Parts: sequence; structure tokens; C-alpha cells
Amino acid sequence: MRILFVASESYPLVKTGGLGDVAYSLPHALQEQGADVRMLLPGYRELLQELDEVRILGWLHIQGSGRSHDVRVLEATHPAFSVKLLIADCQELYDRPGNPYLHPDGYDWPDNAERYTVFSRLAAMLSMDLLGLDWRAEVVHCHDWQTGLVPAFLASEPDRPRTVFTIHNLAYGGHFPHDEFMKLHLPGYWWSGEGVEFYGGFSMLKAGLVYADSITTVSPTYADEICTAQFGYGMQGVLQANRHKLTGILNGIDTQLWNPSIDPYIKAHYNAARRNPGKRINKQALLKSFSVEAGDEFLEKPLIGMVCRFVEQKGIDLVAEAIPTLMKETQASFVIIGAGDHVHEERLLKLQKQYPDRLFVYIGYSEELAHLVEAGADMFLMPSRFEPCGLNQMYSLHYGTPPIVNHTGGLADTVVDTTPKTLNAQTANGFVMQEPSVTALIDAVLRAIDVYANKRSWAKLLRTGMQSDLGWKNSALRYLDLYQHLLA
Repeated sequence: MRILFVASESYPLVKTGGLGDVAYSLPHALQEQGADVRMLLPGYRELLQELDEVRILGWLHIQGSGRSHDVRVLEATHPAFSVKLLIADCQELYDRPGNPYLHPDGYDWPDNAERYTVFSRLAAMLSMDLLGLDWRAEVVHCHDWQTGLVPAFLASEPDRPRTVFTIHNLAYGGHFPHDEFMKLHLPGYWWSGEGVEFYGGFSMLKAGLVYADSITTVSPTYADEICTAQFGYGMQGVLQANRHKLTGILNGIDTQLWNPSIDPYIKAHYNAARRNPGKRINKQALLKSFSVEAGDEFLEKPLIGMVCRFVEQKGIDLVAEAIPTLMKETQASFVIIGAGDHVHEERLLKLQKQYPDRLFVYIGYSEELAHLVEAGADMFLMPSRFEPCGLNQMYSLHYGTPPIVNHTGGLADTVVDTTPKTLNAQTANGFVMQEPSVTALIDAVLRAIDVYANKRSWAKLLRTGMQSDLGWKNSALRYLDLYQHLLA
């Protein structure tokens, strides 16, 4: 089966979040099942610098915002990619510093509508083999608002590929004004409530929802949640109308990149059958990275880790508010890594000064530290208000670091709360809050610490999590079934 995978980012070339991980792992998992997959990415400056061999396949003349662009199509190689890699190279649109979507000063690139409309037009053209490469897609799999126009461009084409549009986070809708719609020379018949119009402007994400043959999202629970007003961001009506083509397929994790038995970032390797002394050595190394020389007494006390963006979605405000109580009522220590809203950063740094021996904060992101937290912490904190799928809770399960989560999205689909009943049934693998509140968070942490004190119960909990099948194979097979259904 010939599949064109279209995304705005893919690890390790460019990554801003979970989309980057999925856009790397899923196409490779599909290829392992025998699919013929090609990956299309925008030619960002930093991405181009990472490529190995590059070959020019040709040029396509593409309409932009009141102007046209000659976009060069490249075929490239990179050691991490075994799928064929195609790059949309247009210096005017993609050759710039900073985040793919944001100026280095933190605001959206003002021409994002044009950048991702051109990218989507190119994807549609390549899928129909308008460059004459003797390869025509049977399925085009698009991801998030940046590619939402691809199904719309293909919808009216005769003998076209089938289209799948995956929502990774409905909170980002790709909303632009009507004026931009006109400048981009988009088809006038798209402009309606049943098309791309959204509260007077237009939404690229809505285009994907309306025009794709199938909509997927990254967990079964999130598929239900986004059809409600609480999680729908104004799109719930569109999703309810298209519920017949919406499916929730849980993401997997890359068990080669995230594997405590081979992870190059951690101090000592371990597995489900033999967790010690590996976990303890990594705990010591994690604390040492914060200049803490931990002795046996300190190492016996629980260490709770957290790695996230410092935004309210992730519940970082709940954690900051709960820390003084947890410091008073427990002997736990905390390692928190991330960046985001300056208000949250400053609040955590202030708390670190208040509890210098038990709260360790790193502002920024470090791949090495992120792996070391998963291996060295005793528990992983993830009290998200909403979480389409979440990957860190699955990394935590795989690393024997029981997650403490809120009951939402993919967290609800992967973490089973620890109770006497679930412990006996050997299904318990973490601790679940039933609401995103400070009280619920404190209660979940206290329950986790109580179980941690019982070495036999704790060992059972870790073993259950580490033995879970968290890889991509099952999800890839579900996607292949979906593609086959569309082609049939």
C-alpha cells in the first residue's frame, strides 16, 4: 500500500511536541508491516542542515498569498529514517530561524496561513504524481491543522487518494481571517458553515475534519471528549456531525528510543525482570545532576519527577500549589523539568528557594535529563487538565516509574488506578485523579507514597507497568485496517 505521510514536524529533524514523535514512529511502524511509505516535511532551515544526501526531484509552481512560489521538491536521506524522505524547499517560506510556527520572539509567524497552504497544495499535487515521479499515493495521512487543507484540495479530484486526518491536539485550530482566505485564492465554495468557515474566519483544522475521508485522534477517550463542549474548542458540532468517520487509535511509543535496557542517556540499564540496582543508580545520578550527593537515607525517600511544558493544560499550577502541603506532610522530593509561561517558571523557582533540599527545577528542555527522570524518579507526575494521548505516562510505565495522572484522554486509556482489587488482579500500574484539582492531586500523591512504602506491592506495580505492550505495532495494524477499509 502506497502511503504519503504529511506532517509539519518529525523527530529527530524537528520537534515541538508529541506530533514530532508520532510522525517519526508511526510511518516506520507502517513500513515494518509492509507498507510503502513516503514522508513529506517542510524544508525548515535547521531541518535542511541535518540532512545527509539530497537529490532534487523537480519544481512545482504553487499559488501562495497574492503571489506564486516555485517550490523545489527534494529527496533526502538521514540516518534515523528508513522511510523515503521528501522535503518541500521554499526559502521564502521556511528558511528562517526559530520554532517552525513561531518567531524567535515568541509570536506566530505572520505568514503561517500562506506557509502551510503552500505546503498542503504541494502535498496534494505530489500525492497525485503531478511531478511525474511514477509514484501515486493510495492514502494520504495528514496531521494537525498545518495539513488540514490537504484533504480539502483532494476532495474534488477524480481518481484521488483516500485521505486520513489525525487530530493530535484540538486546542490548535489553525484559525485565520477571511481576508487571508481571499489572498490565498482558495475555492469560494469552501466558504460556508459546512466548509472551512469558522466564526467569521477560516480554520485549517476544520477543513481536515470536513473534507477528510476518515478522522482519527490519538486515544479512544479523547475521541469521545472532543465531541463535547468542554473539550471541543467550538468544533464539537462539526465532530458530532462527522462522528461516523471519527476513530480513536492510541499512540504507541518508540521502544528503541525509550527502553531502559539500552537507553544511552541513563546511568545504568535495567529491565522488568531485574530493576535493581539500575533504578537506584539512576536515581542517584539524577540527583547528582542537581548537585545532590544522595546517601542511602535520602535514596530511600520517594522522588517524584515531572517533565512538561509549563502551561495550565499540564496542571503545572496545581503542582505548584500542592508542593507546600506535600513538603509538610511527606518526605518526598521533586524534580521538575520544563519551560513555558514565565509566571509558572518564576513560581517554581521561588518554591525551589523555599525548599532547596527537596525541590529541584530545571528551566528548559534536556533530552538526557528527560530520560534520566524516567529512569531515576520513583513516580512521574502528569496531572493534565486534558491530554489527547500523552507519551510520558507510557515512557514512565516502560521505565518502572508509576505515573500519577488525571483521568482524561490517553491518560485514562493507559493508566489503571491502584486499589487493593487492581493490585490483586495485577492490572494496577499507576495512580489516577478523578478531577484536576489540588485536593485530588495531593490525595493521589499520598496514596502513591503509601504504596511505595510497601515494597512487595510496589514491586508488583512496577512489574505490571514494565511488562505492558506499549509499542507501535498494534496501532500500526489498526491504521492499516482503516486504510484498507477506505480503499475498499
